[in-house]
Amino acid sequence: MRILSVVGARPNFMKLAPVDRELAKRPDVEHVIVHTGQHYDPEMSATFFEQLWIPAPDYHLDVGSGSHAQQTARVMQRLEPILTELHPDLVLVYGDVNSTVAAALTAAKLGLRVGHVEAGLRSRDWSMPEEINRIVTDRLSDVLFAPSRDALANLALEGIPAERVQFVGNIMIDALCWALPLAQELDAPARHGVAGGPYAVVTLHRPTNVDEPAVLRELCQALDRLGSEMAVLFPVHPRTRERLRALDTRRNGGGLRLLEPLGYVEMLSLVAGAELVITDSGGLQEETTFLGVPCLTVRANTERPVTCLHGTNRLVAPRWEAILAAAARARHGRSPARPVIERWDGRTAERIARVLCEGVRYDANEAEPSAGRPPRQSRRAVAIPQPATAG
Repeated sequence: MRILSVVGARPNFMKLAPVDRELAKRPDVEHVIVHTGQHYDPEMSATFFEQLWIPAPDYHLDVGSGSHAQQTARVMQRLEPILTELHPDLVLVYGDVNSTVAAALTAAKLGLRVGHVEAGLRSRDWSMPEEINRIVTDRLSDVLFAPSRDALANLALEGIPAERVQFVGNIMIDALCWALPLAQELDAPARHGVAGGPYAVVTLHRPTNVDEPAVLRELCQALDRLGSEMAVLFPVHPRTRERLRALDTRRNGGGLRLLEPLGYVEMLSLVAGAELVITDSGGLQEETTFLGVPCLTVRANTERPVTCLHGTNRLVAPRWEAILAAAARARHGRSPARPVIERWDGRTAERIARVLCEGVRYDANEAEPSAGRPPRQSRRAVAIPQPATAG
């Protein structure tokens, strides 16, 4: 069986890694990896392949930067001859970037089966290019791997036949569970001089937050003020760094520190020890929920509402007063227990491999085939009381 995975950006790499490890265990599977080159900066691409132990791509399309139409068109043009030559049994796409929808379109037009890892997520915000990519990819996919029950509900409402949907869980949690021991060993908080004290981690890159100067100034003001209370570590996305330069903002004052982009393991090490995360990233909403770290997502909506309903995530407006007030509430109201969300257990890649290679079905209303018991319902973990210390 030949499965071809197409990835192009940092979030894709983290989703690919656990799937590749599972498929590598199966001698009857040939797993071909195509890197579109949508993220071409070494810090955003090659470093992640190395840290996540992903094999070097079999093909690199070198599409580089450009408009949405340019990137999508270049991926389709350069991927088509590869798919025509290899004719894989399934083309596996991940997430919601331009490479995702471009690969799904190319494969579908060639009559190849498409599988979508992380299907069914919806923000219902059509101004987000990712929302368009998600919906188009799901319509084209033959096998849809859903991470959560809200994703299942979205697909059902859109008329996707239930037999095409597999409730496998969240692939990002697989990557996190694999990398967490490495992250703890790395001890990035000590490396950055924040171990033992409260600190926040910040990532901001979405156009709605960084392309409008007035909004970016508001966010910088919030981070400056928060930096007077605690260390604030801000690994700056290349896109955001350009916008900060345009504002002529001379940061790195007080507790706010601008850092170069970090690799996945180092970033995970910082997030795991943080008192607070402020972000507009999708993946960090999930990672902080699993780790039990309070998260403020600077967006009007999220395609991951389960992180707000059952997790540690809260949406916040891009105003400095709102961010500071939400930060204070999150820090003082932090639960001692980590949330537990159904099938976010580090075994999603195993389920995906079983679906593809064994024909196993993971229905939302049935026990897992190997478990023989009803699926665990979403709930909050209960803190275990600690024995009192003898005086």
